Amino acid sequence: MNANPVFLYRMLTLAEGWSFVLLLVFGSLLSRVSDLDLVMPLGSLHGALFGLLVLATLVIRGRLGWGFGTTLIALAAAVVPLAPFLFHRYKRDELLAAERAGRPAPAE
Repeated sequence: MNANPVFLYRMLTLAEGWSFVLLLVFGSLLSRVSDLDLVMPLGSLHGALFGLLVLATLVIRGRLGWGFGTTLIALAAAVVPLAPFLFHRYKRDELLAAERAGRPAPAE
């Protein structure tokens, strides 16, 4: 397993984004059109991933040299559906460079 904190942050960002999509589609939608209720298990999973993402964002910001604005955007992206994917794409080059180097990427 890759223990690089930047790699773990990238994967957590994607996992949290997908858990939100799954919660909205399979949890909320399916519970309205069928007897299948996945809101509680998917909501619990998403809540745990969201909490981990908030904590990881606050930890990784120093390693990546993020200021208040970038950190706030990263945290806000975790709240808006599909925004984690946009943030991940926006910061992809910086995150990959830091991951490859195993140390912080230079701040922009």
